[in-house]
This record gives sequence, C-alpha cells and structure tokens, in this order.
Amino acid sequence: MKTRIDALTRQINGVLEAHLPTGDVAPERLHEAMRYAVFNGGKRIRPLFSYGAASALQLEEDQVDTVAAAVELIHAYSLIHDDLPAMDDDDLRRGKPSVHRQFDEALAILAGDALQALAFRVLVSGGSENAGAAVTALADACGSVGMAGGQAIDLAGVGETLSLDELTAMHRLKTGALIRCALSLPALMYGADDDCVGALSQYGDAVGLAFQIHDDVLDVEGSTEELGKPSGSDIGSNKPTFPACIGLDASRAMAARLVQEARDQLTLLPGDTDLLAYLAGFSVERRS
Repeated sequence: MKTRIDALTRQINGVLEAHLPTGDVAPERLHEAMRYAVFNGGKRIRPLFSYGAASALQLEEDQVDTVAAAVELIHAYSLIHDDLPAMDDDDLRRGKPSVHRQFDEALAILAGDALQALAFRVLVSGGSENAGAAVTALADACGSVGMAGGQAIDLAGVGETLSLDELTAMHRLKTGALIRCALSLPALMYGADDDCVGALSQYGDAVGLAFQIHDDVLDVEGSTEELGKPSGSDIGSNKPTFPACIGLDASRAMAARLVQEARDQLTLLPGDTDLLAYLAGFSVERRS
C-alpha cells in the first residue's frame, strides 16, 4: 500500500504543479505564498480519498486528477485562513511557519482567496459533462453549509459547552464536508448509480468524523514535533473538542466504531476498495 500511496502522491503533486502559477509569474509574491501553502509537506489525504473512490467505482485513477487537485486546493486555502490571527491564530503548520507568518497577514488572505478560485478553475478543466453538478457540490462543501459554516460554529463555540450532538454536527460540516465531497465528486463526474453514491457518502461521513475525533485526541496526546503545530492548542483556546465532551477513552471508542461503519459501506462498491479501507484505518492511527 505504501508504494501505491507514494505513486499517487507523486501523481497529485504533478497535477498541482501543472496548475499552480510559478513564483516568477506576476504577482510573484502572491504566487510564492500560494505555492508555499500547497507544497509544504501535506499528506494529500483528501486527494487519496478521491483516487480511492475512483478505484472503487472501477474508474482509472487519472480520470479524477482534476477532482483530486481541486479538493486539495480548497483544503490548502482553508488551512491558510484557519491559521490566521482572527481564526485559530496558529504560528506553525506542518512544522513550518504558517503562511501569515512566513509572508504577512494580508498576503495570506489573498493566497487563500486565490487558491479557492483556482480550485474551481481546475475542477472544470477536466471537461466532464457533469462539471456543473461537481461545481455545485464543491461550493456547498466549502461554503456556509459546509466547511466555512462549521468553522463559524466552531468559533462561536469557544468557551461554550456543546453537547455531543452539537459537536458532531459542527464537525460534519467543518471537517467532514470536504472529505465527503472528495469521495462523491468522482461519482458525480462520471455518473455512478445512487447506491454507489450513497455508500461513498456514508463512508465519507463516518471517516470524516473519525478523522476529526482523532485530531482532537492528538491535540491532547501528541507532541508539537509530531503534529507540526503546537500541541494542546485547542485546550489552550478553550475550544469544544470530543475529549472535553466525552473523555479520551470514549472518543477513541467512538472513532473506532465510525471506522468500522465506514468499512462496512465498502462492500456495496463494485471495484477495488483496498485504498479506502486503508484510509479508514489510517484516519485513527496517524500521529499527525
């Protein structure tokens, strides 16, 4: 599996390289900031979900290159904005200065804006006749009924005590929406049947939530060196988290149940689901 993931990581990096302007193209510093955000050591988990969905749908992996790239560009934009002083105020991202620290706050905002716009340009460049539906799905995933909405709820929840249902609903938007979209876009672009779309959506819902729960656990247990950002930052910011809500042991158990629920959905898909099965487990086994 490592060989396959390494190959797919090289593949998506090549696609991203092809679509991102180089740092010697005006406005140079903006393009430098965009590239810094994208090529800073990310594991490309969301593109891997798209490639895994393609295999599960019996598509060629390179058919979803533009989908995978668009999703990763949205993810990169979201991390730039999440790190800003007005948001999570993080100085480190993946062990390196966050974009607003490496450049400046205004340029970081513009780099995030430009990456979001580029994502939609890349998505439609694949030439699918279903590109309109894909654009709508990606817009929903990163907008007020998806990732941005979840972040707004998260910010409003600082210092508040959220119920488990409220916390779960928030993270289904903040983290889960883009993961679900990474999985559903290949199906939308290439006309998979409703059963396959439903299975991928259910898988994504479960894995996305498990991924976030494990993030919250790592914030308690992980080191700054492992995480690439200050450990305990959520606790320090008094943000609502799963360990704070239900405790560490219950959080781990909930994540494990969700991973099994995700894997159960894979039996409904016609193609190779090995990558998706692996990613489900990885979501709760990673150290960063």
